[in-house]
Amino acid sequence: MSIASIPQASTAPRWLQMLHYTTKPLDYMEQGAQQNGDIFNAPVIGNHETVLFVSHPKGIQQIFSSDKCITAPPNALLQPIVGNHSIFCLGGARHRRERKLLMPPFHREQIPQYGRLILELTEQAMQGLSTGDTFLARSLVQTISLDVILKVVFGLSDGPRFDQLKALIIEFTDCFQNILVSGALFFPALRIDWGPRSPWGHFQSVRHQVSELLLAEICDRRTQDTTHKNDILSLLIAARDEDGQPMEDAELHDELLTLLVAGHETTASAISWALYWIYQDPQIYQTLVDELDRLGPSPDPVEITKLPYLTAVCNETLRLYPIANLTVPREVTAPMTLMGYDLEPGTRLYGAIYLTHHRPELYPDSKSFKPERFLERQFASYEFLPFGGGVRRCIGEILAQFEMKLVLATMVSHYQLEWVDTTPETPKRRGVTLAPANGVKMRFKGKRL
Repeated sequence: MSIASIPQASTAPRWLQMLHYTTKPLDYMEQGAQQNGDIFNAPVIGNHETVLFVSHPKGIQQIFSSDKCITAPPNALLQPIVGNHSIFCLGGARHRRERKLLMPPFHREQIPQYGRLILELTEQAMQGLSTGDTFLARSLVQTISLDVILKVVFGLSDGPRFDQLKALIIEFTDCFQNILVSGALFFPALRIDWGPRSPWGHFQSVRHQVSELLLAEICDRRTQDTTHKNDILSLLIAARDEDGQPMEDAELHDELLTLLVAGHETTASAISWALYWIYQDPQIYQTLVDELDRLGPSPDPVEITKLPYLTAVCNETLRLYPIANLTVPREVTAPMTLMGYDLEPGTRLYGAIYLTHHRPELYPDSKSFKPERFLERQFASYEFLPFGGGVRRCIGEILAQFEMKLVLATMVSHYQLEWVDTTPETPKRRGVTLAPANGVKMRFKGKRL
């Protein structure tokens, strides 16, 4: 069949579809899938007339593996946030070079050494609560996750620059709660700087302040002996490409900004969702606590991350409301057939992660939180894909899962908490990701005895 016969997500004007997707992305995607099935045209990202959302696992598998006909172009949607040199915004040989330089610090053998620090930072945050306090889980976990990024990625210790950067990053990411800032990522015409009090002007101002601190830290670090340091910034400064060339300051800046934004925002939202689901269901909570208690009072961090039920809880959290509802874009470079349709060069493709995670033949009763799904069977990488796949698979996946498990394990096994909101949580857009709309309101009831 020709590309012209691919069903349209909606008959509404394109601008109205873009508005619908920007404000209610999951609603837009579900309507498109209910009306059109496994593949449909959703021209809601960029200026492309043909933007295909694909949710069938076989179609996604083909997208990830068809290197001769499909490429992974730069993600222009994220450029205003992370800059031109970010791995998100590079393509071809430049992307391959950058990925090779970035991968070693995130290798599976490198991550465990950060375990004790993650546990300590979680304990420090929890010790700031008193019995009876109510708090927003997402705000608390955002603080923990940002501390992890600043100390694990940057190797910063407490001090003026640490405090200043931490405050600015929180302000920077909180800009995306404003729909005009989030919307400007999809509607470039909204990117108007009317001064620091305007939404986009404030965003730009804060980003500039963050950039100055990042560049100052890079400059300072280049003058230091980093031979025995294991933080990710030091490892990146020491890294060399195949020609023996290091990363330039501009490249380091954009990659660090990418790790700051993508690393702590996404992890904080995922942990918040997990806490919401755990404390919704007493049986899930008790099963998890029993598993954690069997490890004893001071378990090894790596042993915690191997626990099957904890892993299942984390996976089900990432399945139900994946932080990113789409994979990064792909583009057809040569004529090919996908799901029975003949595609032309220039066609944009997205794996619809959210829709795949809610296919009834894979995940019956998909709107219910059931960790046992991941104990009963193993899903293929194109059936469960919260971190994307192929050449654009998230490089921080291992660190994100490691941190998520350790923070959850500490909060659930060491403290008594309860969810106290009367309004169920729903996903809300924060930039290009989704987070719990109300922040998951909880009460601290003290330490577990």
